[in-house]
Amino acid sequence: MDAQIEKLKSTFEMLPDWEERYRFIIDLGRKLEPMDDAEKTDEHKVRGCMSQVWLTAEDRPNGAEGPVLHFRGDSDAHIVRGLIAILFQIYSDRTPQEIVDTDIRAIFEELKLEQHITANRRNGLHSMVETIRRLAAERVAA
Repeated sequence: MDAQIEKLKSTFEMLPDWEERYRFIIDLGRKLEPMDDAEKTDEHKVRGCMSQVWLTAEDRPNGAEGPVLHFRGDSDAHIVRGLIAILFQIYSDRTPQEIVDTDIRAIFEELKLEQHITANRRNGLHSMVETIRRLAAERVAA
């Protein structure tokens, strides 16, 4: 498993309860790379989220491995911003193929994330994952 994902998992395990984990998730959201208001357009909006969510992907060079995708995103909800930050730790700055090949369900299961968020947030989280995977798959197919 990737070092970023291992770090996330061990941090979750260190926190004594879900109240602390929610604080950690919200804090991660506060550290998101800023997203310009001009990027918060309908084109970048994630469908299926109760909150407002925007995601962008930018190709960045990465030597012999080919380009990686760098994501930026934002939401009007603190906990959702944190969920975006978790997804970016898992997916950002990876090759499109690595993104497509990532077993997100296994990662969510290890973090026990889905059991501790509301059904609406779970649906939104899956919509964000689908958007990220679609953006990567488009680049793999190109």
